[in-house]
Amino acid sequence: MTVRVGVIGAGMIGQDHIRRLTEVVTGAAVTAVTDLDAARAAQVAARAGARALPAGADLIASPDVDAVLVTSWGPTHAEHVLNAVAAGKPVFCEKPLATTAEDCLRIVDAERAHGRRLVQVGFMRRFDAGYRQMKEQLASGAVGAPLIAHCAHRNPTVPQAYHSAMAAQDTAVHEIDTLRWLLDDEIVSAQVITPRATGKRFAHLKDPQIMLFETLSGVRIDLEVFVNCQYGYDIQCEIVGEDGLLRLPDPAAVGVRTAGRHTTAVLKDWKGRFADAFDAEFRAWIDAVAAGAEPTGPTAWDGYAATVITDAAVRSLESDGTVVTVDMKPRPAFYGGTA
Repeated sequence: MTVRVGVIGAGMIGQDHIRRLTEVVTGAAVTAVTDLDAARAAQVAARAGARALPAGADLIASPDVDAVLVTSWGPTHAEHVLNAVAAGKPVFCEKPLATTAEDCLRIVDAERAHGRRLVQVGFMRRFDAGYRQMKEQLASGAVGAPLIAHCAHRNPTVPQAYHSAMAAQDTAVHEIDTLRWLLDDEIVSAQVITPRATGKRFAHLKDPQIMLFETLSGVRIDLEVFVNCQYGYDIQCEIVGEDGLLRLPDPAAVGVRTAGRHTTAVLKDWKGRFADAFDAEFRAWIDAVAAGAEPTGPTAWDGYAATVITDAAVRSLESDGTVVTVDMKPRPAFYGGTA
């Protein structure tokens, strides 16, 4: 079966996923594209051999679309995901699932009412080989019970439109989802403190930020978010257990010895760092849709949890580092919880 995918949002990430679905992943075809910029939608659709449609609702209703990919502006995600669920069509939504916890819960409730999982959220790190190895080692008990997690998320620079709350909402959200998954534990509190600011930032931005989280079982997490580090795109994760520690490997790179130096290149952006994870993520999604199975990736509940936790982090940042309790609803049994 070839899965016919309709794409809502033809910006940079949408175009990259269209390339992935048409050139990398087998068993998929992009059949429809829509975007607020109709001219751009027409150009992108033509390159993919697809139709350009006027709006997300038209694309979701199209008989030529089996599954929906949402890569539009964040505040539009909830509308499109809810429409896809109402139509009974599998939907892959790039993060965030929605920009408010209330909208995330509307999606959760709609999916539960439908009776089976249709939604997958685009937290691609769960498909990264290094993180998967860490997950396997934690599950095996190789380092004993986890006690502490040390993480860093560094970007060389960010555009002027990037603001302080985005350090949690757009950047740290990846670590938040990944650590919930790695530790199989829920984050119950958040605190954000700001050390001396780098002179390389725009004046309106608090950078770097140090985020401190605690999980239900008592694991302590510290996360450095530094989005103007200058030297490259650098993702670090270390988990300290009772019997040892796990460290996320750096991407493989050739070591160069010359002129009395030993150097190793550092990646400059997220595309190179997680390209394989994106590919694996979409292969898994398409395989599940083709088989008529529920998706295996992050759920609508994971999207809700990430939004609630980032909301708590933003509140802490805006209250000068107050510890903020994460106000999360009990997880429904539909998503593996007890409620």
